[in-house]
Amino acid sequence: MIQKNIDKIIIGTALTVAASALLPIAKSTLQPITSAGMQGSSGLLHRARSLLQIAREEVEDIIAEAQFERMKKQLDKEIASLDDEEK
Repeated sequence: MIQKNIDKIIIGTALTVAASALLPIAKSTLQPITSAGMQGSSGLLHRARSLLQIAREEVEDIIAEAQFERMKKQLDKEIASLDDEEK
């Protein structure tokens, strides 16, 4: 029983020492990776916003063209009805 507790204390101490030695190494290794990941995600976000803006403009153009065509047809009908009344 005492031996198991001593083993646990030794393992805990060894893990603490190992963690304190490995954390600075892990930090220096992960910082550039994190920085590159942030830059990549920022670029991806910018690209997604650009694509959404382009899609929005395309939809607005389609709507404007449809409204123009509808208005043109309505005017053509009105002109045709005026021509029929004159005859």
